[in-house]
Amino acid sequence: MNIVCLDMEGVIMPEIWIEFAKESGIPELKRTTRDEPDYDKLMKWRIGVLKEHGMKLEDVQNTIAKIKPLPGAKEFLDKLRKETQVIILSDTFEQFAKPMMAHLDWPMIMCNELIIDDEGYIESVHMRCEHSKLTTVRGLQSIGYDTIAAGDSYNDLEMILNSKKGFLFRSTDKIKAEYPQLEAFEDYDEFYDAIIAAL
Repeated sequence: MNIVCLDMEGVIMPEIWIEFAKESGIPELKRTTRDEPDYDKLMKWRIGVLKEHGMKLEDVQNTIAKIKPLPGAKEFLDKLRKETQVIILSDTFEQFAKPMMAHLDWPMIMCNELIIDDEGYIESVHMRCEHSKLTTVRGLQSIGYDTIAAGDSYNDLEMILNSKKGFLFRSTDKIKAEYPQLEAFEDYDEFYDAIIAAL
């Protein structure tokens, strides 16, 4: 029995923080897990930048409400879900994910939660477990599933490398060079064919 575990941002949806950086005029927020492997460090830094600029959760959510799936992503996901079970494993947060899942006809997503203070600022993050993507694929494996995993960033590598089959999708040249053993795809049709062949 197989289950496909996909990262969300950069694979199915645009990067939230890059879109928010453009809209807010805060270019430093373009930094993502493609650039910083330590997600905890990255989020603490992001929270500090938001407070420094007086940006609240609502400001980020207003940008997210305008974000649409990457071109071809919904069609890819719809087609894949007809063939196998799919879970989106994301380091994003429930407060960010809901409007994006509506665009995708509500696939299953496992993500985290933001802690918001009384003034509406993001205070901290509550990760559902340590190494959440790796822990999730190992949990799925423990109940009889073979996992096939794909993503684009450093925070996806644990689940990719610990699955029956793992892929990079629209990743950076740096990550592709560091992990030459992983097949890397740029096109949804070829990516779909590779996943189907791995089932």
